[in-house]
Amino acid sequence: MEKIFSEADLKYIVQRGNSLDKIMQQLHYFKNGIPKINLHKCATIGDGIWKLNSKEQNQYITYFDEHKIQFEIEKFVPASGAATRMFQFLNEFLNQFDPETDTITSYINKFKDQNLNIFIVGIRNFPFHPELKAKTRVLFPDYINFTSDQKIHAIIYTLLNEKGLHFAAKPKGILPFHVKSDSVFTPIDEHVAETIYYQKENTKAKIHFTISKEFKSHFETILNKYNHIEVNFSYQDQTSDTIAVEANNMPFRLENNELFFRPGGHGALIENLNQLTSDVVFIKNIDNVAQNNIKDGIANKKILGGILLEIQSQVFNYLVELQDENISESKIKDIKKFVEERLSMPLLDEFSMFQKNYQREYLIKVLNRPIRVCGMVKNEGEPGGGPFWVIDSKGRRTLQIVESSQVDLQNIKQKEIFKNSTHFNPVDLVCGIKNFKGEKFDLTKFVDPDTAFITEKTKNGKPIKAFELPGLWNGAMAKWITIFVEVPLTTFNPVKTVNDLLKPAHQPNNE
Repeated sequence: MEKIFSEADLKYIVQRGNSLDKIMQQLHYFKNGIPKINLHKCATIGDGIWKLNSKEQNQYITYFDEHKIQFEIEKFVPASGAATRMFQFLNEFLNQFDPETDTITSYINKFKDQNLNIFIVGIRNFPFHPELKAKTRVLFPDYINFTSDQKIHAIIYTLLNEKGLHFAAKPKGILPFHVKSDSVFTPIDEHVAETIYYQKENTKAKIHFTISKEFKSHFETILNKYNHIEVNFSYQDQTSDTIAVEANNMPFRLENNELFFRPGGHGALIENLNQLTSDVVFIKNIDNVAQNNIKDGIANKKILGGILLEIQSQVFNYLVELQDENISESKIKDIKKFVEERLSMPLLDEFSMFQKNYQREYLIKVLNRPIRVCGMVKNEGEPGGGPFWVIDSKGRRTLQIVESSQVDLQNIKQKEIFKNSTHFNPVDLVCGIKNFKGEKFDLTKFVDPDTAFITEKTKNGKPIKAFELPGLWNGAMAKWITIFVEVPLTTFNPVKTVNDLLKPAHQPNNE
């Protein structure tokens, strides 16, 4: 360590609040690599993924509605990221298009940019069009005399430039997504509207946003008009930042010789989630909201919530029974069956050979952990990960959500398994984060550090290697009890690019 860090470095690390142990672990991974996930097979309907019939769905909805009064429920919405990627193709257009000499048609043909074509054709259907049109005329007083191509360039310039709407630099949560009765709704508004499914009579519904400090006032301005919710904010703490290195795996230094740390990625939010004290937490990304199919979405959230509450109740009952050293062997068998069949958690082959007391202790260890129920949609070819059976370093099979970057795609068999995934990343999660005694779990104890990522970036024009923490619902929840449930595609409406706002789920239909 003395060879890597000076005394000034160590003081800086302490000042930032970063863990030296974690930094050394990150340097170890940079040097030795991160082991790839060992996929066993895809999780499918009946083999790791639940598929409910209408009777079962109604039963879980009823169970949730009848039992939610007993629990403090909160919604957790990651919302700190900027909308940069939403407008990436428009930024590229501004960088490469010369309004004095180029034409839109030649640009689209040259760069095969159909996204730009879709944007232009649908321009009047974007919720921000009236505001954008008015602002463009302010920035470009001679707009009326422009050619049609110059007008398009001026509109896109106004949308993204800091003198205009500057949308790409703002968080998605505060952008106009929908229009209802001539009023504009942001994702924040839609998330607030959704709280109806877990709100209890005479009690404010709780909702937690992870945000960037600089935009707190923007969030507050939108949220202040609602008096039926209790809102909390948190920030991605710099103590979860990770160290960056050069090609030789030595720490990258800035011009002043200071160590360079970067945000640890989506997985850093496990620290924010760990701050919550509610019994049950629903998790949903800021951009996965819809203007339509609202009833369908709410029903499916209740279904997931009902599954969690029922499963958690059974887990807690079994944990109470397992405290008794005189528990019967038949009860041990019942619990083993529940763990393996209901929770899809195969126990060790040698479990049956254990002494009864060790079986009891082992089952306590297996059951006494956070629970997550994940709503999974059918894979329609969207980029991203999915649900798989994974074999861990000790040969145990577990259900995990796996991203492509975690898989050795050079291995033909592993690539084939990953390619054949039937379902997509979770669109909704509901989590039980307290144990059977009502004590909150320390969620950081259930992270698998071997599921982190190493990515290549640049800083000050120089190549660097960056370390990203295990994804929030990937490795950050790897050691949770996991239940996958198929939910309809109508619950999956992310806005990854601005053109997604033109899809039916985001356009008015007078519902």
